[in-house]
Amino acid sequence: MSITYRKATIDDIKIVTELTLLLYSDDNTFDSLYEENQNLLKNSSQAIFLAFDDKKTIGMADCSRRTDYVEGTSGGNIGYLEGIFVLPEYRLRGIAKSLVMLCEDWSSEQGCKEFASDCELTNTDSYLFHLKIGFQEANRIICFTKTLWDEY
Repeated sequence: MSITYRKATIDDIKIVTELTLLLYSDDNTFDSLYEENQNLLKNSSQAIFLAFDDKKTIGMADCSRRTDYVEGTSGGNIGYLEGIFVLPEYRLRGIAKSLVMLCEDWSSEQGCKEFASDCELTNTDSYLFHLKIGFQEANRIICFTKTLWDEY
């Protein structure tokens, strides 16, 4: 097995969208993610990295440079892991960690001094992965929403 990595380009839109659909299958469609990914791949404050086994795409990581408030950081220019996915049959081989390292390197090149991420409270696998690759838990929050009025 020879795993290679590279930054995605707009030419990778189809495979990026297929992988993000596997990651975010709830409440998403290929078409909606395709449009979102087109914008991400054109945005200089975003980067998507791909992992390959020969010519087969087996994983991806999406990161951004944020200037808004990021929980647990000192603020300013923060690298952020937006999402990561590796095909199940390729997990536990260090591929996700390598993808995150590419995101960290990219963030550092963007002038970021800190790198952050998040996961759902119930996503134990993601929580353990983050701890395993060196993240420290910054905070736990529960977010609330409220509809102010309904249209009839």
